[in-house]
Amino acid sequence: MMWEKAFALLSHFRGSHKSRFGICTVLLKKHRGDDIVCQDATVIQHGEWIGEIHLDNEMILKLIQAEGSDRAALQTARMLRKSMQQINDAFESHSEFKQAKALMGITLLHRGLVHGLGFEQQSLKSGFFEWFTTIYLRLLLSAMHPEGRQRIRRRTELLVPIRLIHSRNSLQKRFSPLQKTTG
Repeated sequence: MMWEKAFALLSHFRGSHKSRFGICTVLLKKHRGDDIVCQDATVIQHGEWIGEIHLDNEMILKLIQAEGSDRAALQTARMLRKSMQQINDAFESHSEFKQAKALMGITLLHRGLVHGLGFEQQSLKSGFFEWFTTIYLRLLLSAMHPEGRQRIRRRTELLVPIRLIHSRNSLQKRFSPLQKTTG
């Protein structure tokens, strides 16, 4: 978890605002890199504001240790759904999030963890960032998961980082209470 503490310290300097939503932290920052075209035709350009979502890995590790990996995965999914509703509320009502064009994150656990949350999934562009992210996330997974390195060796080809995206519109359609009552 020292990596997590170092990341938290570094992220303090990477964004303009940081907020906690249940099991998630969202860092408001400017997008760096190539334009990203979302399925709903939203285009996120270099320099535009985004919310970068991060799971609280320390909390997940405590859940795994207390409940086991299967039960921890279910509880994490429930907490993540609640966090996503809170994030949507912030995107709709808090002034600091009004400028954010999308909510984005990167994960290895895109198959099970994001089921039912409506994230669009996009591959990362090959290069140093993708290589470094893969190494970092696999290292983190090996430290957190009870099966550790055995799981990674068994499923290496499936453990590739994926960018998860909710444009502002898709986040609202998925998590807005108004959308659920009228739609």
